[in-house]
Amino acid sequence: MRNTTVAVFAVVVAGALLCAAPARGDQFALVVSGAAGGAEYAETYTAWRQALVDTLRDRPGFRDDHLIVLAETPGPGIGRASREGVQAAVEALRPRMAADSLLLVVLIGHGTDDGVDARFNLVGPDLSAADWRGLLDTLPGRSVFVNTTASSLPFVRRLARDGRVVIAATASPAQRYDTVFPRFFVAAVGDTAADADKDGRVSVWEAFVSASARVRRWYQQEGRLATERAVLDDSGDGIGADADRPGDDGQLAASLYFGAGVVRPAAADNPALGPLVARRDALEAEAAALRERKDTLPEAEYARELERLLVELARVSRELRRAASD
Repeated sequence: MRNTTVAVFAVVVAGALLCAAPARGDQFALVVSGAAGGAEYAETYTAWRQALVDTLRDRPGFRDDHLIVLAETPGPGIGRASREGVQAAVEALRPRMAADSLLLVVLIGHGTDDGVDARFNLVGPDLSAADWRGLLDTLPGRSVFVNTTASSLPFVRRLARDGRVVIAATASPAQRYDTVFPRFFVAAVGDTAADADKDGRVSVWEAFVSASARVRRWYQQEGRLATERAVLDDSGDGIGADADRPGDDGQLAASLYFGAGVVRPAAADNPALGPLVARRDALEAEAAALRERKDTLPEAEYARELERLLVELARVSRELRRAASD
């Protein structure tokens, strides 16, 4: 078991965001707003879905023909959010994706958990978490799966695997109420304020951290007991982690971005950033190499080296943020 100091610095490095270079392969997205169950919900889900779609289309490097949108009510460029619709979308994606491709899946709507498996509500028969796992496992490349609904925790356990980020809006089977996480996650994807390391792009981890913080503030401001807490798994162990306590999770999510991402011109023109960015990249590569050697090193040696890297990463990231704001 890692000592307390290393655990604390693991949180620090999550804040520093161990972000490697973005994937070189094409990015694809499947955005699904399911059965609404009423006009009020339909209006809200449509607004969230459209905001996310608009944001993705605005991301540098993201291609509109790599986006599939499904909804309760089909329309121009929008398919039906049914079991058959999802299956057809996956079939369409399979021949277009490669080993270096990245797929983003975002579910907006209602979810249920019968104690055996969780489901995302579609038009007609639903798809369970196990069903979604079966579909995604047929696709090459990496994936980011975001279930923004209530009762979404079982999706973390079911879908977890190497090369996949799984985000659920709830952290307990008892969290069965409507969530506000989708509202804030969608906003974070296109919000420069979520760009914690100020590199001109929002990573999946940064969006998750930003949305989680905004959800907490929303419940506090409303004077309500929080009925949701988002979790993320990208280590493949099926155990979701909080934004504040990432543990072994967060490294893959920090390396994946929405679109190609660009450095802000102001930052690119700042001569103080070049050496800092190079140093950060070198430290991140060193940390990744250390993780690969974890099982071959004595625990105390691994802990000391990890602590050294995390302290230095935190320092460099702090200097980067300061230089970028000058």
